[in-house]
Amino acid sequence: MKKSIIKLSALALVFCANTVFAQEEQKEKVEQLDEVVLSDSRFELKKENSGKVIYKITAKDIKENAGKTVVDLLDNIAGVEINGNNNADGSNLGLYFRGGRNRQVAVMIDGVLVSDPTGIASTYNLNLLNVDQIESIEILKGSSSTLYGSGAATGVINIKLKKSSKSPINFNYTASIGTNNTQRNSKTNFDELNQNIGVRGTLNKFNYTANYTISKSDGMSAANDKNETTPFEDDSFLGNNGMLKLGYEINDKVNVELFGNYNKYEYDYDGGAYSDSDINNGYEEELRFGLKSNFKYNKGELVAIVSKSDLERGFDSFNGWTLATDSYLYKGNSLSAELINKYDISEKVHVIVGANYQDFDNQTNTPFGNIDEDLANYTIFDPYVSAIYKGANGFNMNAGVRLNNHSEYGNHVVYHANPSYNVITKEDTKIKVLGSYSTAFIAPSTYQLFSDFGNLDLNPEENTTIEFGIDGSYKDWLTASSVFFYREEDSKIIFVTDPTTFASQYENAVGTSYIRGVETAVNIIPTDKVNLNLTHTLTNKGDDLNYIPKNKFTARISTTLVKNMNIAVGYKNVGERTYFDQYGSFGTAGEDVVLDAYNLIDLSANYTCNNVTFFALLDNAFNEDYEDVLGFSTRGRNVKLGLRLNF
Repeated sequence: MKKSIIKLSALALVFCANTVFAQEEQKEKVEQLDEVVLSDSRFELKKENSGKVIYKITAKDIKENAGKTVVDLLDNIAGVEINGNNNADGSNLGLYFRGGRNRQVAVMIDGVLVSDPTGIASTYNLNLLNVDQIESIEILKGSSSTLYGSGAATGVINIKLKKSSKSPINFNYTASIGTNNTQRNSKTNFDELNQNIGVRGTLNKFNYTANYTISKSDGMSAANDKNETTPFEDDSFLGNNGMLKLGYEINDKVNVELFGNYNKYEYDYDGGAYSDSDINNGYEEELRFGLKSNFKYNKGELVAIVSKSDLERGFDSFNGWTLATDSYLYKGNSLSAELINKYDISEKVHVIVGANYQDFDNQTNTPFGNIDEDLANYTIFDPYVSAIYKGANGFNMNAGVRLNNHSEYGNHVVYHANPSYNVITKEDTKIKVLGSYSTAFIAPSTYQLFSDFGNLDLNPEENTTIEFGIDGSYKDWLTASSVFFYREEDSKIIFVTDPTTFASQYENAVGTSYIRGVETAVNIIPTDKVNLNLTHTLTNKGDDLNYIPKNKFTARISTTLVKNMNIAVGYKNVGERTYFDQYGSFGTAGEDVVLDAYNLIDLSANYTCNNVTFFALLDNAFNEDYEDVLGFSTRGRNVKLGLRLNF
C-alpha cells in the first residue's frame, strides 16, 4: 500500500510539472453563507431574512482542510462539543449542541432525516460519513422540532453530498497516509491509510455521482494504558463508505433522483476504562437508499422524499464472570416518507406545509435478553406548517407548528416563533438582531422502551428554548455573531441503577433541568490572503455535566501568501470537564471526576498545481497529554500526508 502511494505521488508530480491533464479542474460555484441558507426553512432563504445564526462549512472550507474528518470540522463550530473525536478510530462519539445530548441533534443527508434504530439513543453514527463525499454542511443550533421533528431539540446537522459536475465525466482520487500515536509513543509507522475514488458527470438530462472510500488504522490502543508497565495491544479499524446518486431532469421544472449509501466499519475495542482486551471486536453496517423528486411550479416548489435504511451492528465481548465471550447483535429498520410544499403567497410571505411519516423497528439478541421486532416498533406521523414573512422594513418572522402523532404516546404539539430585525442594511455594514421561542418533543427509543432495561411507562422528553442574539458584518473583512440561549428540559430520560439490588432501568428524571450559555463567532479577513476565525462557547448546566466544558475557545488563521498554497494554524482550548461516576467505575461512586483542561495546536498545508493538490497535517503539535474520555487513549502528535487528483 505504501509503495503504491509513493509511486502515485511521483506520477502526480510529473503530471503537475508538465501540465498534461486533458481537462482543467471544473470550477464550481460555492454557495456562501452570506447568500443563502437551507436549514432555517428547508428551502433556499437569504441570510438577511433568516432569524438564526447558521454556520456553514463550504466546499472551499473542506478543500482547505484536506485530511480532516467530518467530526474534526464540526468540533470547531461554536456551541458544538464532540466527545471522543480524539480517541481511537471507531470510538463512540458524544455529540453535544448547547449542552444537550446525542439524541437531541437531528442529522439530515441531502434532505433525508437519518438515525440509528438499533441504538440506545437512535443517534446517527457520524463515523459512517466520509468528508470526501460531502459538498457542504450547515449547522443550525437551537430547537428545530417544528421543521425536523422529534430529536431536533438542540440543533440540526444538514449535510449536502457532492453533486454531479456539468461535464460528461469528472474523476477525483484522494489518498493519504499518517501516523496513529498516543502521547506516550512516537512511532514513525504509517498506521493510518485512506483512499477515496469518485466519478461524476452529466449526460444530457442524466446526471450521476459515485464515491467509494476505504479507511484503515492501527497502532493505537482504545483503552488508556498510562497506569500499566506493559503497553496495551493495538486496536485496529477498517471502514468502507460508498455513495451513489442517479438523477434525471425530466424538464426544467421536474427532476428525479435515486440515491444509495453503503457504510460498514469493523473495529477492535477494549474491556473498558484503563482495561485492555485482545478479544473484544465489533462492526456496524448500514444500507440506505431512496428516491427524491422536486417539482417547481409558478408560485412554489414541491419536494417528495422516500428512504429506507437497514442497519446491523454487533460485537463480541469477553465476560470476566463466566470467562466466555458474549455476542451481541442489533438489527434495525427505518422507513421515512416526507412531502414538503413551499408556496409563495407574495414576495414577502411564504408558507411551508409538510407531512412526515417514520416507521422504526428493532431486533436485539444479547446475553441479557432479546427484543422481538414484532414488539419493538413504533410509527410517527407529523403534519406541520411554517410561515415566513420578509418585511420591506427589515423585520422578518419565521413561525410554525407541528403535530407529533406517536403510536405509543399519542399527540404532542411543538411550535416556534423566530423574529429578527435588520437594524442596519447599508452596503458595507449589516447588523441584525434575532430571537426565538421554541418547544421540542423527544420520544424514547425502541431500546429504552423494550429492552431488558426498558420502561414502557416512560414519558417523552420535552424541551423549551429561548434565544436572542446579534449577527453582523462590516465591509468584506469582518463578520461576527453572538447568541445567548436558555433551555429547560422536563422528563429527561436517565439510566438508573439501584445501589442495593443493582437492578437497572430507564426512568424519567424528577424536576426540570436548566441549561444556558453564550456562543460567539468572529471571522476577520484583513487581506485577501489572510483569514482569522475565532469562536468561544460558554455553557452552564444545572446538572448532568458529563464531559461538557464550561468554556471552549477555538482559533484558526489561514494564509495564501504563496500562490496556490494554503497554510493554517489551529488552536483549541477546552476547559475542565466533569464526569459524574454514578456506578463507581473509577472507585468514586456518587462523586464527580474532573478532567483537566487542555490546549491543542494543529498545523496544516495544501498546495495545488493544476489538477493535483498535496496536503500535510500535523495534529497536536506539542503532544499535549490529556484525556478526552476518562480511561481511554487520546491521540498525541501525529502526521498525515496526502494528495488529491481531480480531472
